[in-house]
Order: sequence, then C-alpha cells, then structure tokens
Amino acid sequence: MKVIAINGSLHSKGNTYHALDMVGVELKKAGIEFEVIHIGRKSLHRCLACNNCATTKDEQCTIKTDDLNKYIQKMKDADGILLGSSSYYLGVSGTMKCFLDRVFQVAESNKNLFRHKVAAAVISAQHPGSMATFDSLNRYLTYSEMIIAGSGYWNVNNETRSYGMEYDGKVQEIMQILGKNMCWILKMKETAKHNIQVQRKEVKEMTEFIS
Repeated sequence: MKVIAINGSLHSKGNTYHALDMVGVELKKAGIEFEVIHIGRKSLHRCLACNNCATTKDEQCTIKTDDLNKYIQKMKDADGILLGSSSYYLGVSGTMKCFLDRVFQVAESNKNLFRHKVAAAVISAQHPGSMATFDSLNRYLTYSEMIIAGSGYWNVNNETRSYGMEYDGKVQEIMQILGKNMCWILKMKETAKHNIQVQRKEVKEMTEFIS
C-alpha cells in the first residue's frame, strides 16, 4: 500500500512538510509506502474550464505544459492521499488551488479516480485562516467520496519556530494519531475488499452553472 502526500507550501521543508512527515512516520512504521510531492513552487496553470477532460475521458488534463498529468496518475495508483497547505492570506495557497481544481476535475470526469481512497488534509498556520484552509481542502475530499481519516484534534500545525526544531507534544500527537488512523482504515479496507462488495457508484445530477 502507498500514500501520496501533496505539499502545497512554498517551502519544501517548512512546517507543512514536517506535519506531513510526522504522519508519514506512522504510515511507514506500519509498512505503508509514503511519498511527498512538493508542488508549492511549481508553475502550474489554472483550470481553463474547457471540460475537455470530460469529453476525452483519457485521465488527462488538456494542458500539457506542466507535470500535472504525471501527478494525477501517481495519485490514482495510491491507496491514500494527504493534502497539505500553509494558509496564505487566510486561504489555501495559490499553486495548491490551481493544482486541486485541475486534478479533481480530471478525476471526477473519469469515473471518479479517487473514490473511496483514504484521505486527510493537513494545515500549517497560526491564525484564523487555518480553519478556512482546512475546510477548503476537505471539500475536495468529500466531493470525491473519499474516506476521510481524523485525529484527536483538527489537523493543524500551528508551530512558529524554525523549521526542523523539535515540535511540541500537541502537534506531534495530532499527526501521530492521524497517521495511525490512516493505517487502520487502509488495512481495514484491504481486509474488507475480499469480503464486502464495493458500493455501486451513483450517477450524479450535475449542477447547471451560469458564469
């Protein structure tokens, strides 16, 4: 089994990375492969709302000038997905928003590639924007019918100390519990797949947008 973590922070080894890594430590202890993909400084185009991914159904975004299609396939092949973002101006980072809009649009347009994968969101911030960012990331996960793992508190790393320093017990506890819960759900799914039939995917009635 494998979990892919998406780091949307501008800092490749900042507090968002360390929060994701703490979750990853627990996953690796349980024999689950863990990989962090840092997209925070990538030049990723915004979604064009062209809907070509729904027409071609080839699991590809029509924009081929960046690495997004490679990331889609890595996420599709994973058993679990972690989304991590710092809170910038009280919201999700700009690059992360471009990434999520395109990735989840392609996934939804191709028989919901992420349906029933185990998922969670992790935030780094020390102001009220942390909860708005947390809520924003979770909307992508719930809309995609993913199985969300929780912790003993909200998955927020509110450290302000220099990167790489020892984190306080509360942050470690949150991320460790999240990692253990992801492990349990992943292993439960693996055990159940031979005994319980997967629920049939319902056809969604799409909302008509005028924009």
